[in-house]
Amino acid sequence: MGNWIINNGLTAFILVVWMGINIFLFVWFYLFYDLGPQFFYTRHLLGSALAWARAPAAVLNFNCLLILLPVCRNLLSLIRGSFVCCGRTMRKQLDNNLSFHKLVAYMIALMTAVHMIAHLLNVEWYNNSRQGVYDALSTALSNLEDAGNTTYLNPIRITNLDPQQIPTYFVFTTIAGLTGVIITLALILIITSSMEVIRRSYFEVFWYTHHLFIIFFAGLVFHGAGRIVRSQTTTDPPHNFTFCKDRIEDWGRIPQCPVPQFAGGFPQTWMWVIGPMVLYLCERLLRFIRYVQTVRYRRIVMRPSKVLELQLQKNGFKMEVGQYVFLNCPAISQLEWHPFTMTSAPEEDFFSVHIRSAGDWTDKLIDIMQKLPEGAQGPKMGVDGPFGTASEDVFDYEVAMLVGAGIGVTPFASILKSIWYKFKESNPKLRTRKIYFYWLCRETHAFEWFADLLQVLESEMEERGMGDFLTYKLYLTRWDQSMADHAKVHSDEDKDVVTGLRQKTYYGRPAWDKEFEQVRKENPTSVVGTFLCGPEALAEVLLKKCAKYSDVDPRKTKFYFNKENF
Repeated sequence: MGNWIINNGLTAFILVVWMGINIFLFVWFYLFYDLGPQFFYTRHLLGSALAWARAPAAVLNFNCLLILLPVCRNLLSLIRGSFVCCGRTMRKQLDNNLSFHKLVAYMIALMTAVHMIAHLLNVEWYNNSRQGVYDALSTALSNLEDAGNTTYLNPIRITNLDPQQIPTYFVFTTIAGLTGVIITLALILIITSSMEVIRRSYFEVFWYTHHLFIIFFAGLVFHGAGRIVRSQTTTDPPHNFTFCKDRIEDWGRIPQCPVPQFAGGFPQTWMWVIGPMVLYLCERLLRFIRYVQTVRYRRIVMRPSKVLELQLQKNGFKMEVGQYVFLNCPAISQLEWHPFTMTSAPEEDFFSVHIRSAGDWTDKLIDIMQKLPEGAQGPKMGVDGPFGTASEDVFDYEVAMLVGAGIGVTPFASILKSIWYKFKESNPKLRTRKIYFYWLCRETHAFEWFADLLQVLESEMEERGMGDFLTYKLYLTRWDQSMADHAKVHSDEDKDVVTGLRQKTYYGRPAWDKEFEQVRKENPTSVVGTFLCGPEALAEVLLKKCAKYSDVDPRKTKFYFNKENF
């Protein structure tokens, strides 16, 4: 339990606080509408559906306030920078921004469903009351009106249509009804297109439908303007519903029972969401400013395994290790932006990305670059960033375990390059004293573009007498028997037959228990940062190992898990 708290304690606390606020808002507003005396007559028409409609609305307001904040990338980078003096555990929470964004979205979807179902029932009961289906009090309340038609209780005012058609007419002709339909349809499209299978296979569908959030928030702001939920207002003399509810015929005739008057509640949703909307608008404005800035191509290289390397330059661009940028190529799409981790080091006068063929957008970009004449500039490229990730904190740890899967090695390329520069310049600020690097690949060609960097690091460490600073292991997870036989034949050679490095390539997957046990044994009193850029399945395994091999004794080894998320 103590090991789990080391890696997940603060995250769990934040989620408990978030869920506690949701529960508090739901219960508070449920009781407010279910017990409030000003809603006595409204409850007589609607029953408990009134509270079941309004309580989710309060939770929706809170979560709609939150939903945009985790995707304000520049805001998160600013906060991450301001937390430099704070604990790494606090900064680590910012790397869970997309997970929290999804969690808030699920809550919005759930509360929208409850809110919608309750209001559909409310419309039906309003209509039945208007038609005189229920008791005399319900009919009298529904027939209340004045010269200005403003102090009524039942929002269904029309009576000259087929009673069966009135609910549909009401939904599609009132502000609350029409905006509710629009909001719900937008939310359904946003959530369904965000499913993993669609996002991975049809990213463009996900990207474009996600921008329906503009319609969602516009509808949300105007939704409450319909004021269909109405409460009793104070009259002079006051209307005592306890005394008057059974004396309908005396309403307006005796001082104790003046005709009750009602008013809709003031719209509040806009007050919840206006702040995040302004922040997000500033975010998009900053992205546009960055988009129009000139980006120059320093070098365009096609690497093995259909990996494209772009070396770019931009005035005023400054980066840290492990950061990522969003790229936009108007020649392919004016609207699509895709995230790529930078593989260059902060010490270099350019920034680079390695782009693997993984969909329509990347395939088109690679095709464009392959057709360019030698030495030509590529198409216009928009760059937004850089943005911080978990890998920024790697030099805050004495010992680091870096785990990359396939193209997921890119943030660690930046880290290892930066280490090379720091050693070259004898940087005294380098706190890290040991790095364990693991790279898992399916095919041998994937190792080629990265092997040169590892060879340089090998030589640099040996020259400085620091051969033990970097321990790296490369794993080939897919091979045939001929490859294995070839490796056996050349097993006695000094260099590996696959990579040309002194370190031999392993066939299969790492035995993580053995690796973590070795790291703990070699670093008995260290704080070890474990960094992953790879699939969720591997993340779950490493998270469990970090918890398993962390010691609750503060004087012994602790493993902190960090994962790249875009």
